[in-house]
Amino acid sequence: MKRTLPSADEAVRILARKRTRATLRSAPPAGKALAGLIKALDARFGQGPGALQARWKEIVGETLAARTEPVKLSKPRPTASGTSVAVLEIRVDGPAAALVQHQAPEILSRVNLFLGAGSVGKLRIIQGPVKARIAAPAKAEAAVKARRRKAPLDAAQEAELEEGLSKAPDSPLKEALTKLGREVLRNGDRAER
Repeated sequence: MKRTLPSADEAVRILARKRTRATLRSAPPAGKALAGLIKALDARFGQGPGALQARWKEIVGETLAARTEPVKLSKPRPTASGTSVAVLEIRVDGPAAALVQHQAPEILSRVNLFLGAGSVGKLRIIQGPVKARIAAPAKAEAAVKARRRKAPLDAAQEAELEEGLSKAPDSPLKEALTKLGREVLRNGDRAER
């Protein structure tokens, strides 16, 4: 049996009687959906050791930062006097533990300056290996040395180098040889000293 298509008027009546599907909305961005939850968790538990690790070198100084790292920031617990005290747990290389223990009041005051007054009341020291932060100053020092401008050669050495490469045609090879020659002459001066 052959089926005929409805006319325009019939199609309008059919569509008016039938329910159409609601258009699906896209999901909200995850950051927007979680913003309220994150604010509540931050208010309840605080920033934690992650915020301290990012700025630890500024808080305690380079010497202590090379030998210590924050591990855990426990939430405040009520004491016998009714006040609540949060505990900061830091990992310290073995021999530096005594130094850190003597500087604990100063470290606590600096941490409280960063996190807010009265955030941390006690420091717990755990001896153990600290992540390799000692290599970081060496990398920084190497980067500073690389950025330093090298001293130019004196006029006599530069003329001698130009004369030695005068027969070579102008090309990238000549430029590379000129650079190499300058470095060799500079390093030769250091070796003689």
